[in-house]
Amino acid sequence: MLRVWALEGIPEISAGDDLVTLIADAAGGTLADGDILVVTSKIVSKAEGRMIRADDREDAITAETVRVVASRTSASGHLTRIVENRLGIVSAAAGVDASNTPQGTVLLLPVDPDASARTLAAGLRERLGVQVGVIVSDTLGRAWREGQTDHAIGAAGVTVMEDLRGQTDAEGRPLVVTMPCVADELAAAADLVKGKASRLPVAVVRGRADLVGGLDLPGARSIVRPAERDFFHLGADEAYAQGYAAGLAAR
Repeated sequence: MLRVWALEGIPEISAGDDLVTLIADAAGGTLADGDILVVTSKIVSKAEGRMIRADDREDAITAETVRVVASRTSASGHLTRIVENRLGIVSAAAGVDASNTPQGTVLLLPVDPDASARTLAAGLRERLGVQVGVIVSDTLGRAWREGQTDHAIGAAGVTVMEDLRGQTDAEGRPLVVTMPCVADELAAAADLVKGKASRLPVAVVRGRADLVGGLDLPGARSIVRPAERDFFHLGADEAYAQGYAAGLAAR
């Protein structure tokens, strides 16, 4: 049986705060071997001092961007950029976020979410004496679908992909490409209890101890699809413009 609950009592986070101590205190001895903690990236960013002034947001998006996938300007003049950031994640605004931050500020994503997750997992394992996994989550949109859901952007001590290839389905047919991204599924499940405005930034998932292992397991960076397998490298308008320009040049 899968159980998911949010930890209460975690205060507003400031730069330099010890997240291991704060999470351990909030857990209050309730964690067990095989539990997976899903930690909102915002509190990791805040603890790591990744807050900047809001008027620097556009410059920050540019600095965090390694590739522009698509950009659109609305009728009101608002620019939206879908970009690949330095973590390999394709998202709006490179993950630079103004929600749940002090007025006049925005947050950048952690420098290395996998390393942040390893620090938390190692610290909690040592302090509490239980083998837990940690996922650092962030809210992202999905191609061709409205709305957003939480995804894993960092992970430590957790199997992020469950490779079912070579097994058979209920009818005995072989599974050829089935690889559920269980880290993303866990992040989304945790968001159901954390919410966006309830100030509950950490959730515990219990019931998938089979996914918890050593801190040397591949992190969330391994979820990012390699560029050579990217079928949709550009937005539709950008791809059309590039192809049109190439066609004109070849005439």
